[in-house]
Amino acid sequence: MTGLLARRFLTDAARTPVNLLVLVLVPVVFVVVASRPLADTADLLGGPGGPAVQTATAGWAAGFIAAIAMYFQLRGARAADRRLVLAGLAAARLVAARMATGLTLALLAATAALVALAARTGLGDQPARAVAGTVMYAVIYLAIGALIGALAANPVNGTVLVLFVWILDVFFGPVLGAADRPLTRVLPTHFVTLWMVDLPSGHGGHLGDLGWALTWTTAALAAAWTVITATTRTRHAHRRARPGSLRNQLAAGVRMGLREAGRNRVLWVLLIAVPVVFVLLAVATTPDENTALTVRENGRTFAQQAWLPDIHGGTMAPIAIGSLAALAGLFTILDARSGDRRLSLAGFRPAVLLASRLAVVALGALVATAASLAVTATVFDARNWPRYIAACVLIALTYGLIGVLLGPLFGRVGGVLIAFLVPFLDLGIEQSPMLRSSPADWAHALPGYGSGRILIDAALTPGFDETGSLLIALAWLTGLTLAAAILFRRPATTPG
Repeated sequence: MTGLLARRFLTDAARTPVNLLVLVLVPVVFVVVASRPLADTADLLGGPGGPAVQTATAGWAAGFIAAIAMYFQLRGARAADRRLVLAGLAAARLVAARMATGLTLALLAATAALVALAARTGLGDQPARAVAGTVMYAVIYLAIGALIGALAANPVNGTVLVLFVWILDVFFGPVLGAADRPLTRVLPTHFVTLWMVDLPSGHGGHLGDLGWALTWTTAALAAAWTVITATTRTRHAHRRARPGSLRNQLAAGVRMGLREAGRNRVLWVLLIAVPVVFVLLAVATTPDENTALTVRENGRTFAQQAWLPDIHGGTMAPIAIGSLAALAGLFTILDARSGDRRLSLAGFRPAVLLASRLAVVALGALVATAASLAVTATVFDARNWPRYIAACVLIALTYGLIGVLLGPLFGRVGGVLIAFLVPFLDLGIEQSPMLRSSPADWAHALPGYGSGRILIDAALTPGFDETGSLLIALAWLTGLTLAAAILFRRPATTPG
């Protein structure tokens, strides 16, 4: 019975091919594209850098994919699982089948990440450690996805929490910074990472790094089992769509969207807390040294020295803003699709309905922007604050629109994974002034290039020399808005 259920669950997952495709492609792209820049970041921040970081990227990718896959599997099947148990199915069999399905999806992502790592840099001198460490990453994050799935009913909250845990674990873990910080020893993959890259901690005690890694993995399996068992007894809440007004449609649409968003108080807390913690921890863990950045002033391009802790804080804000704005756009559109169809039948004009949804997306993006800027101002002093704020707003609106497009095209699971990957690679890697003095030529085609150059110009120079970049950023906004309008008017089905 357990095997039959697991096969049925996997068959159900395979009915959405885009999800399986993304489960493979995202870890491959992450390992291939991000491994070298993250190794450079580790060198800059005082970590071991080099092959250790590149090996760890396989685990990071597999872990994030496993958490997201388990979260959506648990949330999407919660009501059906409860009905199966009420119909007489033993809870232990159901939980075992869910765990087997989650582990299969996690191993699929881990295999893709390891194949990409082998092709990119090889598995190192101890390939068995790379393989075992990646699998342990997947298992631990499987439990994290299950735990968040039990606690966070709203998918925006859940995915932001997964992203938050992952960011803390990766960016403040032992290979991107110092391995001996006592505070980071409580991170879920601290010991797994140290053992995986053969970097003895010296604080593993009698168990050693491998012993603690296995302890975390075993505890994660037990926690996942307990959490999934508990969800079979959880009542599923049904949301009701509110009817709209035929007069003053735009005001009514915005008011309904804000009312719905206002009920989700956890979301607003996360939109504020995530960028605050992200920026402050980034500054606290940055070594005290200078770095060279390419800037333009009075038509002349030159290298300028910048204090690394300052510029790190100033460049962390757009990464948090872009990621949160993309998630806000994705889920605002997805959660409103069924209600929007009814509103259209009731007489709402599509253009007005789209404008009201985009207004709600913009509000969520601007809340994350305001929180990021408020904390950034305490650790960083831009040379021109109005332009720096404008650049952050451009980033928020751009990635909010990208999230609007991702939802209908890829659905919840695929959309979340791509919404994580694109801003991370764009703003966190390719546009980052910490990794290179100026973006590579091909990175000029990414959505964050124009606004990113305006942000650096405002952060370091008093004058404005990025007219071309401003036009590029506005072109992205215009194109994404038109694409959202076309997609919004098309009666397409959404992938699961």
